Amino acid sequence: MTETTAPMHLAFIGFGEAARAFLSGWADRRPPAVTAYDRKADSAATAAAMRAACADHAVTGAATTAEAVAQADTVFCTVTADQARVAAEEAAPNLAPGTLWFDCNSCAPGTKAQAAAIIEAAGGRYIDVAVMSPVHPRRHHAPLLVSGPWAEAGAARLETLDMRPRVTGPEVGQASSIKMLRSVMIKGLEALTAECFLAARRAGVEDQVIASLEASDPDIDWRARGAYSLERMLVHGARRAAEMREVALTVEALGLLPGLSRATAEWQATLAGLAEAGGDPDLDTLLDRVLARL
Repeated sequence: MTETTAPMHLAFIGFGEAARAFLSGWADRRPPAVTAYDRKADSAATAAAMRAACADHAVTGAATTAEAVAQADTVFCTVTADQARVAAEEAAPNLAPGTLWFDCNSCAPGTKAQAAAIIEAAGGRYIDVAVMSPVHPRRHHAPLLVSGPWAEAGAARLETLDMRPRVTGPEVGQASSIKMLRSVMIKGLEALTAECFLAARRAGVEDQVIASLEASDPDIDWRARGAYSLERMLVHGARRAAEMREVALTVEALGLLPGLSRATAEWQATLAGLAEAGGDPDLDTLLDRVLARL
């Protein structure tokens, strides 16, 4: 099949938020066969929920990564950053020659290069993908940066799925560098907001701190920003912490000190799942829930 032909059999390695968002957005562009493997299927605590997710999305659940990719012409790797290379290693023995491997994970360029070497040695075609916004509400229309020797071919395949790729260069790591260095700011602001507001709430001066911030930066709704940042960290902190460890590797490889990125990873990991974020609570309620658990 050519790159401008829509995939006939697509496999997801990792069937979490990103995979489900893409799949639900494809509608009539959905490939005829879709398989998925997720490590949560291996745990007694999460296996039932993962089976239900596959059933809800009419996806064939696989017992292993190798089984999921065995017949696939297109693979989306959407695991956590620390599992990207492992996923490539597990898939390689069963990967069909010419399969397009979209590495959508938030990894350092060096990590992507390691995964690329594994996929290319197995006869696959590796594409470095950076997802540049939350997958909701845009789903498959979330902006994507793609790079690597097969970036043009990858972009053509993505366009058959009505996705929004932009080629950033011919080298693996070019797309991921942009995502990693952007995350220094985006995830760092989340961590700074959490540290500032949690400390201010515990000191009993949050109203005064917020008033001062609003006076300095009146264009920012600091209460809304604080609530949003906390919610993202509570729900996605574990994944964000893994990403920020990759960000630290990226900064360090450039000969700079990654202290802020490492501290951001620590805050993200600390808040991950610490308190419930449901019900759209206000900032004070969220702060009190977190402080009660710290």
